[in-house]
Amino acid sequence: MTEPNLPVLYSFRRCPYAMRARLAITSSNIHTELREVVLKDKPASLLALSSKATVPVLQTAEGKVIDESLDIMLWALQQHDPNNWQHNLSDAQQHISQQLIENNDGEFKFYLDRYKYADRYPEHTELHYRQQGEKTLAKLESLLNNNGCLLGANWTIADIAVLPFIRQFAFVDKDWFDQSPYPAVRHWLDDFLESELFKRIMQKYPQWHEGDDATLFP
Repeated sequence: MTEPNLPVLYSFRRCPYAMRARLAITSSNIHTELREVVLKDKPASLLALSSKATVPVLQTAEGKVIDESLDIMLWALQQHDPNNWQHNLSDAQQHISQQLIENNDGEFKFYLDRYKYADRYPEHTELHYRQQGEKTLAKLESLLNNNGCLLGANWTIADIAVLPFIRQFAFVDKDWFDQSPYPAVRHWLDDFLESELFKRIMQKYPQWHEGDDATLFP
């Protein structure tokens, strides 16, 4: 049963795109109805809302459908941004933030997928794909050494949009990552993984089925 007047969020716990959406929604203190999706068994209501058939998908209380994770983040932060993830950024910081997210969602994600599933992409070795991904880690390392976080001393939308993907990269070969020449990236990721915010958004929920009672999130 759908809760009245609540946005509905279709999500998948381990998806980094869904993570970034849940992180922004939680930081913004916006309550939603969460519908946990199993990707091999997507509900008809999700398919009806978005032809992309990927998570996350948000349907606002007014019925608007938002099916891009970054757009969901911006939607949440525009309503309430108590941690100043998006607001109070200078024009220069906004530009850098956009570049970081575009690189993450473009080149880095391309090589992340091939590094994680190297057996599906035999054109190159796992090592090759990791080394291509390391180009992004090196850029992040430089920023983090200068700032502590990507744009300053505290998290912004850039950190939150990128961190779930760095987490995925790290856990492809955690032994390598723990010895890698990116100590600032490791510290940044560890702080994220140990944060109460991350723990809140990573609670486990059962698969949603039509007619189930609403699950409130967060």
